[in-house]
Amino acid sequence: MRAPGDSSSARHTVRLDGGLRRRVGARAAGLLAVAVLLGSAASGCAGTPAAPKADKQAETVTASLTMRAAVPSPTPTRIGNATPAPSWLGTRVLPVGPQGYAAARPTPPELRNRSIITVDDLPPPADGRFHATVQAVPADVLARSSWTRKCPIAAADLRYLTVGFRGFDGRAHTGELLANARVADDLVTVFKRLFAADFPIERMRISSAAELNAPSTGDANTTEVFACRPVRGRKGWSQHAYGLAVDLNPFQNPYQKGKIVLPELATAYLDRAETRPGMAQPREQAVKAFAAIGWEWGGDYRSLKDYMHFSATGG
Repeated sequence: MRAPGDSSSARHTVRLDGGLRRRVGARAAGLLAVAVLLGSAASGCAGTPAAPKADKQAETVTASLTMRAAVPSPTPTRIGNATPAPSWLGTRVLPVGPQGYAAARPTPPELRNRSIITVDDLPPPADGRFHATVQAVPADVLARSSWTRKCPIAAADLRYLTVGFRGFDGRAHTGELLANARVADDLVTVFKRLFAADFPIERMRISSAAELNAPSTGDANTTEVFACRPVRGRKGWSQHAYGLAVDLNPFQNPYQKGKIVLPELATAYLDRAETRPGMAQPREQAVKAFAAIGWEWGGDYRSLKDYMHFSATGG
């Protein structure tokens, strides 16, 4: 009788399996040799060289091994201080109050020090450096923007910009903007300065009319210029509708008028004494960069605070 824990049976199985593998391996090798000889003979009879067939067999084996070895890269859980966006971001629609806005709410813990890995909308620069282009607006770009013939600026007076920006992940990315032709080159200068200063921007892309008018989730953070819409709470056109204003990192730089806060979940960033990455602050990179081209900052407004807002006209 075998004592408990005796592993002689397992060892025996291993020896048998090992022997079996050697016999099978030897037999397979023999069969392969015969197959190669027969193939060579057949090729010789046909008057064609046998080498290409052997090469093809080797390529097939190599490809098979390569396919088995290929493993998808895991999604990064952190790049520097940046992490992927919470799974719920942009999905929780907020109820609208009597003033037409959703009520301001406490900032979720995941966004109190918002630092999200940028998901590229355009290919990032291969060399990691700043690049920019300025051109007439392509028809497909205009079609996915908020521009219509009712807007206060003609499409011919807008320009399509691509500019480099530094993400919260520290990497170089490419953003897109629609802007008034008169300020296009100045804006390139501003974003070049911000890139050189490593000022982080989460996302920079053109919004459609549907996106502008969609129910608020209170957590948006897209940096952009053109938006064909009126001034908040008024009927007159916003400077964004002329392509003469920039909203920079709206979540880190919210709008506040009384109890209204936009984005509604950005209340943690109303405390401007605690400087965090991506915030526009007096006498710091973003405010200085826009001031250098003569633009004014909404953080200086008295009746309200619009920390995200920079404009050519001050409005």
